Amino acid sequence: MNVFGVDIGGSGIKGAPVNLERGDLAEPRHKVLTPHPATPERVAECVQEVVGHFGWSGRVGVTFPGVVTGGITRTAANVDKGWIDVDARALIGDRLGMPVTVLNDADAAGVAEMTFGAGAGRKGTVFLLTFGTGIGSALFREGVLVPNTELGHLELHGHDAEKRASTKAKEDEDLSWEQWAHRVRKYLAHVEMLFSPELFIIGGGVSRKAEKFLPLIEGIRAEIVPAQLQNNAGIVGAAMAAGAGS
Repeated sequence: MNVFGVDIGGSGIKGAPVNLERGDLAEPRHKVLTPHPATPERVAECVQEVVGHFGWSGRVGVTFPGVVTGGITRTAANVDKGWIDVDARALIGDRLGMPVTVLNDADAAGVAEMTFGAGAGRKGTVFLLTFGTGIGSALFREGVLVPNTELGHLELHGHDAEKRASTKAKEDEDLSWEQWAHRVRKYLAHVEMLFSPELFIIGGGVSRKAEKFLPLIEGIRAEIVPAQLQNNAGIVGAAMAAGAGS
C-alpha cells in the first residue's frame, strides 16, 4: 500500500508516495523551498504544491518542526510564530481536500528508523536525533515512542543546543567537521547524562556524511550510528502515521 508523506523543514518541504510494506519512497521525492516567513497559509500552499506534483489523491501524513498534539501545532521554533495553536490538520486537510495526519518531524523520522532502519529490533532507551536547521529528537523506550520531546532546545552553554550544534550552526559559523563534532559530542554527552540511552541514531541530511564526523565523536558510552533512511525518514514516518489513521 502506498501513502503520501510530506516533511516540513526549516529550509525545505519535501514529499513523495511511500510504499508502507518496504518502508521506502515509491517515487523520487519532490522538494520546494520553505517560504519566508513560513506562515501557516504559505506553508500549506507549498504542501499542496508538493502533493499536487504527483497528482495524489488519498491519505497524507505531514510532519511539523515543533510540538504537535491532536493535529494542533503548539510550538514554532524554526517557522513563523503564527503556527502556535493552529489546527494544522484542518488547515492542510482543507487545502488538500484529503484526510491529513500531522505529527512532530523527529517523531516521524524516529518511528521510520525504529521500524525499517537503524533502530529496528532495538530495545532499551533509543534516541533518534535529526540535525538540520535545528535539532529534532525522538525518544523510544522498549520500542515505544515518547512523543514531542524537542530536546534540541536543551540549554547548552547558555543557548538552545540547536543554536550551537545544528547543521545550520555549522554552516552559519563555517565550522570544520572537527569543530562541529566537538559541539555535537557535548550535546550528546548532555543528553546521555539525562537519559542514559543505549543507542543514538543520527539523522537529517548530514547523516549522508556520517563518515566525516561520527569517528570524531569520542567519550560517549552509547552506541552512535547514522540513520539508514537518512533524510527520507520523515517522509516515511509521516506516511506510516497517515496509513495507521493516527
